[in-house]
Amino acid sequence: MEVVAPNSDADDTPRRISAVRETLQLIQSDDPSSKIEAAREIRRLTKTSHRFRRQFSAAVEPLVDMLRCDSVEANEAALLALLNLAVKDETNKTCIVNAGALEPIISFLQSECPNLREHATASLLTLSASSINKPIIAASGAIPFLVEILRHGTLEAKADAVLALYNLSTHSDNLPLVLDAAPIPPLVDLLKTCKKSSKTAEKCTALIESLVGFDEGRTALTSEEGGVLAVVEILESGSLQSREHAVGTLLTMCQIDRCKYRDPILREGVIPGLLELTVQGTSKSQLKAQTLLRLLRESPYPRSELQPETLENIVCDLISQIEGEDQSGKAKKMLAEMVQVSMEQSLRHLQQRALVCTPADLPIPSCASEVSSK
Repeated sequence: MEVVAPNSDADDTPRRISAVRETLQLIQSDDPSSKIEAAREIRRLTKTSHRFRRQFSAAVEPLVDMLRCDSVEANEAALLALLNLAVKDETNKTCIVNAGALEPIISFLQSECPNLREHATASLLTLSASSINKPIIAASGAIPFLVEILRHGTLEAKADAVLALYNLSTHSDNLPLVLDAAPIPPLVDLLKTCKKSSKTAEKCTALIESLVGFDEGRTALTSEEGGVLAVVEILESGSLQSREHAVGTLLTMCQIDRCKYRDPILREGVIPGLLELTVQGTSKSQLKAQTLLRLLRESPYPRSELQPETLENIVCDLISQIEGEDQSGKAKKMLAEMVQVSMEQSLRHLQQRALVCTPADLPIPSCASEVSSK
């Protein structure tokens, strides 16, 4: 059977209605080959059409039944059809879970078939995007198997597993369950090998930032060889959002126990990256970087009233404590560049203000005052 779908997603033609009806009849038949054929057709028709996803919602239960068949071919066809039904459709996401799909999907994470493992991981990623499903998926025991995929899966499966774990971690009650599965070592390994500006790196770092709020998470990160360094490298080279999560990770550690984590963070050469963030990061990153620089000083408090508490003074104090010519030299260069950029930005603001302010509207001194307060 080959049902040809209309091109328009908004066009409910008799041809479309006939295609849906015919496919639904086949998916509910008793013939295994017809069910597989229908599942593949549902996958094809729902790939880009939200309307088809709505119209095929009645196929959820027979497709979930196919997940329990003793046939890899049937399992794969049903899994892919369910995956497409769930994409961008909250109702189908919850219906699939309520129909009992989690048990077979989680069993596929342990399958000897690589395709089933990958499709199952992608399915959990999609289903975990629903806030209703997050506690249900965590309670079903999926988290340890997703962490196992992090350790031994393909690159694509690892990327999907990270995103699924991140989705689950945004439900606060799930965080201890994620932590219990010991995800830090494989997360660090993935951070070392993935592209620093990728979505995978962003979600890895976001997950680590959440986990270091727990003592076990901080211990795992500092105990893992290259763990803190992997976060520092994201702070230097990641996307803007990744860098925000990276500096948030280090700041959380220092705020909770400065004495314990100050030296391990400094040893990994964090200062140049923090300096760059104070100028080029998001507004949150800039604030976090400045706060962390203060905490990394020998004393996080102002030395005296004679020494103004400026970022330059804070960094100069830090540079004097850094061992090694390379790191100290790089930090000094970054500090000079930071000051230069800051001065150029201030000058541009003043010039822009001068263009819009006239003596009749506002005196020039008032304009300068407004700029300095921003």
